[in-house]
This record gives sequence, C-alpha cells and structure tokens, in this order.
Amino acid sequence: MRLLKFRRDPHGKLYALMVLGFFSWTLISSVVGLRKYSENDLRRLRERVRRMFEHAYDGYLRHGVPYDELRPLSCDGIDTWGSYSLTLIDALDTLAVMGNYTEFGRVVTLLSKQSFDADINVSVFETNIRIIGGLLAAHLLSHQAGVESLERGWPCSGPLLRMAEDVAQRLLPAFETSTGMPYGTVNLRHGVPYGETSVTCTAGIGTFVLEFGTLSRLTGNPIYENVATKALLALYEHRSQLGLYGNHIDVQTGRWIAQDAGIGAGVDSYYEYLVKGSILLEKPALMATFLEGKDAVDRYLKRDDWYVWVSMTKGQLTLPVFQSLEAYWPGLLSLFGSTTEALRVLYSYQTVWRQYGFLPEFYNIPTGEAGTNREDYPLRPELIESVMYLYRATSDPFLLELGENILESIEHSAKTACGYATIRNVNNHQQHDRMESFFLAETTKYLYLLFDTNNFIHNDGRMGSIVKTDELHGECVLGAGGYIFNTEAHPIDPMALRCCEAKRTNIFSNNIQPRGQVYRSNRKARAEEEKMMRVSTDLSMDEPISRINELSRNQRRETYSQVAKDADKATGSIIVNKDEPKTEVPIVIVTVGKETLAGSSPPINDREAGEQLTEFATKKSKEIHVQSKHQCSEQSIMDAEMIKMESESLNAPFTPQPKPGDGVGAGIVNNDLPNNAPVTTLLQFVQGIFSQKPQLKYGWSMVNEERIRSMNVIKSTKSTSKTNNSSLPLLLPNNSANYLLTCRAQHYTERLTLLGEFI
Repeated sequence: MRLLKFRRDPHGKLYALMVLGFFSWTLISSVVGLRKYSENDLRRLRERVRRMFEHAYDGYLRHGVPYDELRPLSCDGIDTWGSYSLTLIDALDTLAVMGNYTEFGRVVTLLSKQSFDADINVSVFETNIRIIGGLLAAHLLSHQAGVESLERGWPCSGPLLRMAEDVAQRLLPAFETSTGMPYGTVNLRHGVPYGETSVTCTAGIGTFVLEFGTLSRLTGNPIYENVATKALLALYEHRSQLGLYGNHIDVQTGRWIAQDAGIGAGVDSYYEYLVKGSILLEKPALMATFLEGKDAVDRYLKRDDWYVWVSMTKGQLTLPVFQSLEAYWPGLLSLFGSTTEALRVLYSYQTVWRQYGFLPEFYNIPTGEAGTNREDYPLRPELIESVMYLYRATSDPFLLELGENILESIEHSAKTACGYATIRNVNNHQQHDRMESFFLAETTKYLYLLFDTNNFIHNDGRMGSIVKTDELHGECVLGAGGYIFNTEAHPIDPMALRCCEAKRTNIFSNNIQPRGQVYRSNRKARAEEEKMMRVSTDLSMDEPISRINELSRNQRRETYSQVAKDADKATGSIIVNKDEPKTEVPIVIVTVGKETLAGSSPPINDREAGEQLTEFATKKSKEIHVQSKHQCSEQSIMDAEMIKMESESLNAPFTPQPKPGDGVGAGIVNNDLPNNAPVTTLLQFVQGIFSQKPQLKYGWSMVNEERIRSMNVIKSTKSTSKTNNSSLPLLLPNNSANYLLTCRAQHYTERLTLLGEFI
C-alpha cells in the first residue's frame, strides 16, 4: 500500500530492528529483569530531581520575578503569557509534591495580593491550564501543606479558590459564540478583543472540563462546567464522518480551517480530557466519546507503533511525522487501561530520545531524522509523564532506567548558571534563552514522582484525612488518592469535589444533607446501599473511614445512564433555572480486591453498560448533530519543503496564497465540496489574518457585561491594580489586535509555524 510505503527499504530494516527490540525488552524484563533499583537508588535520584527543581526555581526568584518566565542564559525575566508571574503560580503545587511546605506557604501569602484585573490580552487555553489549574491544585493541597491561613469551609471556599474563580469569570466571554466553542484570546478586563480571530485549535476548545468542572463542583456555580461541556459537545458535533477531528476550526461558523487530524499539537489534550473528565466528574458519556475517537485514531492514524497525520475527511496520509507533544499518548493509554499497547508505543518514542538525547519537536518517521527547522526541545514533559504513568502500572525497572537517562540528558546539556535552557537543536544540543514554566510545573514533577513511589499523590485510597468543613456541613474525607492531573500536571483531588457538591443547590445534587459523598456522621444510607463497613483508619486521628459496598449490576447500569443524561443538560442555557427540578448524582464506587472504595469512577468493563453508553452516544449524536457535515478540503497545513514526502499525492504544491486584504474568506475552492464552499490552509489564514478588517460583531461589543453581572457570573472587585501592559503586542505587526490562538505550550508567534508551516 502507498500509505505504508515508508515501511519498506531503505527503512524496513530499521522497523524490523525496532520490533525486535521491543519484544527483546519485554522478554528480558519479564524473565531475567533489568537493572535493579534499590530504595537508596530511588532516594538518590529523587534528590537529584529536587536539586534540579531548586536550581531552576531559585534562578527564577532571583532573576525572573515578577515576569512570567526566566531567561536562563541572560539571567533576567520576560513576560510571555500575560504578565502575571506565571512560573510562580505554575510551580506552586510542585513545592507541595516535593514536601517544601514552608516555601509553599510563603508563596500562597504572596499570591493573596495578586490581582488579575489588568488590561492585557491572554490565551484562554494557557491561562486555564496554567493559572486556573495551578491555583486550584494549590488550593486543594493547602491542607496537605499545613497552610495556617485555611478558612472555615475549606475546601469549598478559600482565597486561592476565589482567585481561580475570578480568573475563570474573566475567561467566560470567550465562550459567547454561536457554537459555544471559545475564542482563543480574551482581554482580562474587557473580554474578547476587537477584531479577534474566530479560529481556534481543537485542544483550545476541548481542554476546559477538568478545571471548569472542578470550579463548579467546589463553588456550586454550574456555569463553568456547563460552558466547558457545551464546548466538548460542539466539537463532537463537528467531527468528520470518519470520527476524526481537524486541527483548527472557526468557532463562529463551525467550519474547519485546518483539516489535518492527529494526536499531537493542536489536538492532544482534547483526547486527554475526555478520559480524565470522565473519571474526575463521573461522566461515562465522556469515556464513550473517547472510545469512539480512539477507534478512529487506531483505524486511520496508527501505523504500527507510530501515529501519523491524515486528512480528517478522507483518512489519507498528509504528514508521516512524530511530534514530541504526542508522547503523552502512552500515559493516556495506561490510564485508560491499555498497558501493553502503551508500552509498545513508548518504546518507539524512547528510541528517538536515545538517538538524540532529547525529543525533537518533529521527527520524520520515514527518514529517521529530526524535522527541518523543528529540531528544538523546549524541556517538554510528555515523555517522562508517560514513563511515570507506565511505571505506576507495571513497575518495570526499564522505565526507571529511562527516567534516569532523561534526567542525565537535561542535567548535562540544558543546565545553565541561572536555570535550565531550551535546546535549540537536538543535533548539537545548542541552547536557547528560554525556560518555560512547564519545566517546573510538569517535567520536574513527573520525574520526582517517578522516583518517589511513596509520595502522597500515589495514595491508592486506603488512607485519607478527615477534614471539618464548618459547623453546618460537618466533616468529609480528603486525600484518599486518585489524583487527576490536568494537562499542566496540576493534581486535583476527586474527593474534594464529592465533599462540596452534595449540598450545592444546582445541577449536581438535590440532596438536603451535609456536603460530600463520604461522611463519618450525619449521613443516611440510600436505599440501594448496603450496610457501611469500616476497613481502614486515618493515621493522624486513629478514627475509622467508611467504605461503601458495591452496587448491583442493574443499579450500576442505571447509574451510568443517569450520569450520561446529566452530562447532556449543559447543551442548553449556561444558566440553570433555579425552579427546574435537580437531578441527583449517584455515588459511584470502584472495587479493589475484596474492598470497595468510594469516590472513584467505576471501570467501564461491564459489557451491557458499555453497549448502552455507545447506543446513547450514537442516538444523541443524531439528535444534536447540526453542523457536523461542514467539510473542508484535504489541503495539508504543513510546509511541503519540511518533509520530503514519498507519496506522489503529497508532492503537489500549495494553492496560491490569497491577495492582501482578502482575509480568510478568500480561500481555495474545492470542487469536491458541495456548493464549492471556500476553504483555506492554515498558512493562508495566518498570512491573511493580519490584513483583514476587524469585524465589530466579534469584538468587545458582543460582551454584555451588565447582563453577565446580573447573572452573578462576574463579581466586581474592590481592589484595583496598576495596569500591566503585556509584552505580546510588541512581537506583532502593526495590526497587533489580531493574533492567532496559542495552543499547547508555545507562544502564539511560534504557533504561526504550527505543524511546520512557515511564513
């Protein structure tokens, strides 16, 4: 077949060696074992990771604060994402994970004076995963860190939680579109900027349900979870007939601007949040959506143990490359439960690391070389993230060895006098003067957790802490394990959500009972529950923690169906009518051996329940499928000169670019499409975006602030702060109001070269 042409000579031998290597690794690991790591070895490695973090963190405090990031070669700071001391917030929960509670408390006190009321334009996506995610994780870890400033009612209230909600409220105007899918940029004070592009990447639409869902469950305000779920459903409506998702879409028209489907840049965290959202929020419908998407990925994208990019409408190969951002996939497969498949994929990725000592942003699979002009490695965490997840699942010592090699590479080639620098070129390990915040938030955290097997994050649910919320709402159990990481590695405790949601008078529950699903007192057993049994104790208070016995199969099936129906309520108004009847969210349990643990999502392995969910998703798709038939051309958004394609169909040059002033609308006409609907490549879109005239209806005028205030969405703040001017417009042409959405962990000016397309 033409699609598998790159597997034959001269690279067939390389493929055969990789397959042989994988099976050899599996055989050796299972029979004779690899290097043995003692407790002293693990302690030595995690201390090295701790010193790595402290060196970078101290460098930021000395030279970077109050800017967003440290420049490790220049030893100074720079604003990149919004001028709000990003690295300090992003790294906060890593301090708690590594046990530095003194510094954690000091930073929490400093952040209490932080204000986000600034006239700056920020990425909706990055602000959500880094700022909101970081504040929520720090809020939930405050008790673990012993912060003295905890107020009564925690975890359902607190200063960090209020800060996270304030930021979320400033992002809400981005969701006021005809489709419910958000804009990519907002001004923290004024809403959607005048003339802002309506084109957003898939990940920038589908990566909100964890943070916004957590906010809604903790605060009782359903609007955050509603808008996030509505955006997810809108994406699902616009999938292709093959079940694939493109890269960039117009959130006003629902028209796909970039059609290339993959699991990497611009798409990645959408799949991630389907799985994690299903677990955290107990929404099996999200898992059903992921299963449908994974079937399409396996059918059209998977080539042996690699994943390529294809046309979302025809499934034809468009780019046979591996992107470093795709390295999260084995970890997601592990979390999903497909461990063997995850190990095979990880082995392919680690061969690239061993080839260069790092993962280049692009790796050409047929040629076995780093992509031209994409040879950099910005200290990304995705590979070590997958290694950590798979080690937790398999305890394979090979993964510890791989983690140690990653640690050695970063220490040897990226360390500077002030911190750790991005690798500009993996071929010669030349350094670049930037250290992104995710190095402290993710890379060092996952490395540390790999070597710290007894960290509280790894709690399997056998222990927990009994916390008094307040006199009205009583006590609940927290820290019982099952932490869910957002895509920026900020851990969220599911038990905290259960603790706060039951008493809330909103879409989550209609129970008149103390807040929380697991209580030691003031809780009546429901009809479907059996008698409570005590199986473990809290070490600090020596008091028993209750577990809930497993529901019957029929009761579990009813639970799946009810939760799935609840998930669909978000397709309506973002404000829930207080007079409409509320639906109770049932307790969901998971069985571990002979014990049953409360507060976890049940494994979706019941065949009948799975069939019911699939039937439900299919039926619902037919009911709400409005604009999914919008088709785009199969033009690749890649630069043909970057990769030497072996398929003749990939050698055709790009269609001539639109004339200045034509904007996005003057795209290519594909005669295969109905009505010759105009489309455009991402390259043409980017070139036209700086010349098109702003459209007033997409500007600030569309945001009715008074109406939002009347809905109690935006709370006025008494505190004022000096206006901070973002450094972003300085990097743009004169039309600085128009700039492209920032997707995953790259500055928007770098996103102009998304997937290798250069201006």
